[in-house]
Amino acid sequence: MVDTAPRTTSKTTKTAGAPARRPGTAAGSKPARPAASAPAPSSPNGAAAPQPKVDVASLGRQLLGTWADLRIAARERAAQPDLQRIDGQSMAEHRERVLGQLKLLVEQGAVHRAFPKELGGEEDHGGNIASFEELVIADPSLQIKSGVQWGLFGAAVLHLGTEYHHQTFLPDIMSLKVPGAFAMTETGHGSDVAAIGTTATYDEAKQQFVINTPFRGAWKDYLGNAALHGTAAVVFAQLITKGVNHGVHAFYVPIRNTKGGFLKGIGGEDDGLKGGLNGIDNGRLHFTNVRVPRENLLNRYGSVAEDGTYSSPIASPGRRFFTMLGTLVQGRVSLDGAATSAAAMALTIAITYGNQRRQFNAASDTDEEVLLDYQRHQRRLLPKLATTYAQVFAHDEFLLKFDAVFSGREDTDDDRQDLETIAAALKPLSTWHALETLQEAREATGGAGFLAENRIVGLRQDLDIYATFEGDNNVLLQLVAKRLLTDFSKQFANADAGALARYVVQSTAERAYHGTGLRRLAQTIADFGSTARSVTELRDEETQRELLTDRVEAMIAEIAGHLRDARKLPKADAAAAFNRHQNQLIEAARAHGELLQWEAFTRGLAKTTDPGTKQVLTWVRDLFGLGLIEKHLAWYLINGRLSPQRAQAVTAYIDRLLERLRPHAQDLVDAFGYKPEHLRAKIASGAELERQDEARAYYAAQRASGTLPVPEKSKK
Repeated sequence: MVDTAPRTTSKTTKTAGAPARRPGTAAGSKPARPAASAPAPSSPNGAAAPQPKVDVASLGRQLLGTWADLRIAARERAAQPDLQRIDGQSMAEHRERVLGQLKLLVEQGAVHRAFPKELGGEEDHGGNIASFEELVIADPSLQIKSGVQWGLFGAAVLHLGTEYHHQTFLPDIMSLKVPGAFAMTETGHGSDVAAIGTTATYDEAKQQFVINTPFRGAWKDYLGNAALHGTAAVVFAQLITKGVNHGVHAFYVPIRNTKGGFLKGIGGEDDGLKGGLNGIDNGRLHFTNVRVPRENLLNRYGSVAEDGTYSSPIASPGRRFFTMLGTLVQGRVSLDGAATSAAAMALTIAITYGNQRRQFNAASDTDEEVLLDYQRHQRRLLPKLATTYAQVFAHDEFLLKFDAVFSGREDTDDDRQDLETIAAALKPLSTWHALETLQEAREATGGAGFLAENRIVGLRQDLDIYATFEGDNNVLLQLVAKRLLTDFSKQFANADAGALARYVVQSTAERAYHGTGLRRLAQTIADFGSTARSVTELRDEETQRELLTDRVEAMIAEIAGHLRDARKLPKADAAAAFNRHQNQLIEAARAHGELLQWEAFTRGLAKTTDPGTKQVLTWVRDLFGLGLIEKHLAWYLINGRLSPQRAQAVTAYIDRLLERLRPHAQDLVDAFGYKPEHLRAKIASGAELERQDEARAYYAAQRASGTLPVPEKSKK
């Protein structure tokens, strides 16, 4: 084990081999950091191979993505103390602070980018989300409460309403004169929005909708702005007219008067203290014969005439429902980005600390080892860093797709379905990854990571709910699986008997080929017992793509085969058949999301021009791809995709990649571009390095003066 930490207490010492930092670069200014000098791989003649160098500034710019300048401006805003969380505040204090911060965002013109130009917006949907995501740096409660106001409440009026609603309601929503709630979720129905119990029944005589929550489970629940601050809400309810239920629609409903009291027929409760995000006043609402004008129906996709006649540009009720919900996909887009940012911050804190904190003597009689020099510490943090990089590249492509759809450039039904599928695939992976990374970062930083002053535990609490809201992660992945099954079945929608027969023969032959071990035998012979030859194949980009793609396709094909005749069964039997394969469906969808991330990373890698950066990023991409294969090795072995020899090579090469990446770990997290005022974590400020250097200097002075006590065991 080689000591890789610097030997100076100076905060201004430059790292050997690291690019100089210029003010205003994406990476920003940093305190002193460990030198990137780990064991260098040897060349065949025994000389040390030259180490690639990462251009941190250019990589940082690349990681900022398509809307880089807007993200930099948003980060400057997030660095303002007035917009940041104060640890230790009571729930009431935190709520009032965040409400005041929303007003500051309005004053700074930071929240109107997605709204129509005639109302003072810029109709920049992608840039709006890119800026909004960065608020997680300041305080996740601020990010989510602003998301409730302008990304849910305001966006529902924008995307589900028509010109009348835009002119009537949006100006006050944009200015925060009307704080609002997004009243979709009910106590009894969360992800199953189609089954909500709240009703809006049309009264022809008075040309009003009468809104009711007919039972306790139909109360609107967990709503931001509902407990205290909201004076109106977009309420989702079953639209009933002339005795016909036309499904879920949205209505603009005032809920409080100017003094903060509920209007007639409306009641509610405060959800109280939560596991996180306590700067948001979540609450419950219920409605008893609450009347709103007919015009308050947000009627872009469904209208009711004065006489109660219902009409819609979308004839299919199911298609209409999914189209309406699809217009609100931006919540999932922003959660994917914010969760990725939280993981990046946690890794920046943990890796910086791991590069400075020392523990145990291993390779030296005098110096303790830097934590990140231990293989296990690398195993804990570097694969998560690789996944975070994959998510960064995938998110930018996701955001580009979102912007193309919502700007109207690519707004076909297929485009919207693709966007919804990508959202349902990526949001679960990034939010789960954020929670896993925050927990690992907490443990990797020991007791220091448990202190609130180092941010990790606070972020972990606040991001816990990200895995549930805007769609429970498992439910979202089930939606992805259903789309994959639909696409799979379309291959044979118009196929003749000969095409189906060929598919059956091909599938049977493939199962025979893999199932008898022929492929594994071929791999073993090709490898000739050499791990090096196994590795050569595995690090090949096309091999990784084939293995990851094959897993998705094989899993979907197998499930489709099992469910092929389910549609012919009675409803209960068909549901039971689907339920028996639910876990497989979700795993297949997760594999699809992982493939999307790998593909995006690979495309991002292709755009990297600096040779040293490209080499290091290639190792990071390989660590991500082979990490996925290692995680699912059981599947690859059971299904004959890898021989035992090559499966062993996966882990062996991952260990080699960790050694190669260890010298570049600090550069890779520095490229995320978070400054000390963003992280606000003392253990990532350089303080730990000062403590360690002070201790080492103390013992060095004692050794030099001969005053260091002699260990007892040396006398024996």
